[in-house]
Amino acid sequence: MEDERGPNSEHKQNNLTFLEHLEALRKIILRSLVVVTVFSVVGFIYSEEIFDKIILYPLDSSFPTYKLMCEVSKSLGPSMPWLVDPAAGCFEKLNLHITTTTMGGDFSAVMIVSFICGCIVASPFLFWQIWSFIRPALHKKEAGKARGFVFWTSVLFLCGVAFGYYVISPLSIGFLGTFSAHSSIMKLPTLNSYMGVLASTTLATGAAFELPIVIYLLSSLGLITPQFLRKYRKHSIVVILIIAAIITPPDVFSQIVVTIPLWFLYEISIFLSAMIQRKKEKQA
Repeated sequence: MEDERGPNSEHKQNNLTFLEHLEALRKIILRSLVVVTVFSVVGFIYSEEIFDKIILYPLDSSFPTYKLMCEVSKSLGPSMPWLVDPAAGCFEKLNLHITTTTMGGDFSAVMIVSFICGCIVASPFLFWQIWSFIRPALHKKEAGKARGFVFWTSVLFLCGVAFGYYVISPLSIGFLGTFSAHSSIMKLPTLNSYMGVLASTTLATGAAFELPIVIYLLSSLGLITPQFLRKYRKHSIVVILIIAAIITPPDVFSQIVVTIPLWFLYEISIFLSAMIQRKKEKQA
């Protein structure tokens, strides 16, 4: 007999009252908060190393992405000058001085960074808690279809965060940091402004990379079919371009860099949806 023990195993029997369901959810939220807090405390202890090696590293012109993007743009520029500026990916020097405007600005920044790092590191556990709450309410076949939910959700999210940090964030920071409306304007970005760009791009990309998981779940529920996804493929490309334009600096090269993996994930989603449909047809 299948072991049904777990954080929310009693939900399997569908015999809990509304308040008991809330109590089960409260326990899951409490466990999640404890784990996030623990990792956040660790992040706070090592905040200086995190700022030096991660947060402020994209300001360094030796950041590996800058060198790679410069080489790519120089290679594509001569053959496609109408599409790619040869200098679009090259940043000779990022002469930025990050400032704070309040006495507690540094402390607030450290707290925010510690919390975000705690959430990212704890994300596999958080996804497992979400799955632990949902799984008991599913039938055995439904749960079987979603096997590997925690693993693939965690992998896609962390890959999205890494892609956002190593690709999108340097492009955004490099473009916004070197762009100037006039030579007499001195750029002194605040720490909150800088962190806002870094956090929004990495977390937004991590969420965007969950597209295959969302499509898989919707297809399993019969809400989306591969025929629908193929029919609106052209429309989806437009949506992807809009998303890429939102989370990247306003240049074509950066948008292409972001659009390619998102479009690839969309094609994978079509494949997954078709696979689910074939399984349903065989079982019918």
